[in-house]
Amino acid sequence: MSKSSNAPSILSTDLVINGTVMSEGEIQLDGQIEGDVRAGSLTVGEKASVKGEVIADHVTIRGRVLGSVRGRQVTLMSTARIEGDITHAALSVESGAFFEGNCRHASDPLAGSGDSASASSSSSSVSVSSARPADSSKPASSSTPTFGSTAATSSS
Repeated sequence: MSKSSNAPSILSTDLVINGTVMSEGEIQLDGQIEGDVRAGSLTVGEKASVKGEVIADHVTIRGRVLGSVRGRQVTLMSTARIEGDITHAALSVESGAFFEGNCRHASDPLAGSGDSASASSSSSSVSVSSARPADSSKPASSSTPTFGSTAATSSS
């Protein structure tokens, strides 16, 4: 997908789409999509949801995704809730994000639709739920998720 210099497409909170959404440019999603989303860059807003596959060069998730995510750069913000597999070249997860699924590194996560024989990748099962401890005076960094284990927890 080529990068576009146009302004981002904004799908507002009152918009509900049933079907596939495709753009070579940037999409800011604040509504709901039941279907696949393919874009050059995608930001899923805090109140937004996607039920389907997400494919983009750059993916930032603040809302909910029920389905797989494939992107070169995937960022899960603290308000994100993902239930599905993530295939990425680079992944960052903020403390507080919820992710349930498998995480797979691939040199080109956008190539093919799950053909793992063509990509060199490594896989780990991750279940991250960073609930903050009752004592909120402790810094948020104490609940940083640990990858490669079945659960990330913080101790008081």
